[in-house]
Amino acid sequence: MTDRSLDLGQQVFNQHRNLLFSVAYRILGTAADAEDAVQDAWIRWSAADRSQVADPKAYLTRIVSNLALERLRSTRHKRETYVGPWLPEPILTSGDTAETVTDAESVSMAMLVVLETLSPLERAVFVLKEVFDFSHAEIAEAVERSEPAVRQAAHRAREHVAARRPRFTADRSRQREVTERFFAAATGGDINALMELLSPDVTLWTDGGGKVRQAMRPVVGAQTVAAWFAAIGTVTYQGVGPADMHAQLVEINGGPGIVLRGLGRVIATVTFDFDADGRITAIHNVANPDKLQAIADGTAHDIGAQ
Repeated sequence: MTDRSLDLGQQVFNQHRNLLFSVAYRILGTAADAEDAVQDAWIRWSAADRSQVADPKAYLTRIVSNLALERLRSTRHKRETYVGPWLPEPILTSGDTAETVTDAESVSMAMLVVLETLSPLERAVFVLKEVFDFSHAEIAEAVERSEPAVRQAAHRAREHVAARRPRFTADRSRQREVTERFFAAATGGDINALMELLSPDVTLWTDGGGKVRQAMRPVVGAQTVAAWFAAIGTVTYQGVGPADMHAQLVEINGGPGIVLRGLGRVIATVTFDFDADGRITAIHNVANPDKLQAIADGTAHDIGAQ
């Protein structure tokens, strides 16, 4: 292979890199694994006879989908034996890249948690069909299954997701307003202000992965959850005292979120689910240091389903 053909191949691959990451991340739920799948796709692409490839975008998507599916199957047992609740690995996103509500919702923590309950095949099929609008025939080729099997998996996945995804949510401006108020109340230790923002049956999910101390089971109820967050501003959290802790409002997984930092490292991320009135119905708190590298890197990902 000549240097020129390699350069052209690199240009074509880079043109579709964001798409490949977007597909792999939604299938896997972890940025590190998604980046590995993209890198493996590059290795296969660089070694392929590209003169025989009529549609590079479809070809590359097939490669990365299959790689992500294989990787998801291999990590399944690890997730089943995870210490405490397993949450997706958060990523920074930019508001101008998620051009539609669908783009943002499909990469939200709420959706990724629902996708985690699907089988690996159902998850891959759902992502390719519902988010990226691939045909059943294209998906069948990507996941190496028959078209009838893919249609059946797509049907099961749609029903499963429809039964579990949040049915109503506030618009993006309302979400940001509530997040800003939560931010102010939590950093100020104001339990009453926090209570006003929380649904009575709000659920807090914390993911420490056994690496840092977190709640091993979901924390339920506005009073308990409000007290939990109010305390963060007044006690040592993950080895960082209140004076050394800094909170920042950012966009995480297509919606407003909070990054907690201290002593030169990212300590945790906090993201929210909202009802139609803007009350917080669920909170996802990721503190496992193994899942915070993508946030620490500071790269905002383009997660649009282009």
